[in-house]
Amino acid sequence: MNIPSNLKYTKDHEWIKVEGNNAVVGVTDFAQSQLGDVVFIEIETQGETLAKEEVFGTIEAVKTVSDMFMPVGGEVLEVNPILADQPDIVNKDPYGEGWMIKMKISNPTELDELLTPEQYKEVTNE
Repeated sequence: MNIPSNLKYTKDHEWIKVEGNNAVVGVTDFAQSQLGDVVFIEIETQGETLAKEEVFGTIEAVKTVSDMFMPVGGEVLEVNPILADQPDIVNKDPYGEGWMIKMKISNPTELDELLTPEQYKEVTNE
């Protein structure tokens, strides 16, 4: 299981990479492996400001549909354009080309509430 050390994580299996006041968000390797083959991703929250743990989109796999939650509050600046035509990129590269959204962080102190890579490993029992 790939759990990069430069990211923060949620108990709901999202990751966040902080870049100044902005961040990139996606789903973890663990999440995509549990979902199976991703067939559709719907994110219609671009331009919206959402609270921490609010749903920013859904990810649909052959087996199930799952909500994706904001790791911290902020404005959704951009949705990954590759996802519309290649949702399975999440299965191939969840931490790279398979990112979900770029966001502007509203409250940086919320980052302190996220899981470290070590804590996330405990959540996934890895």
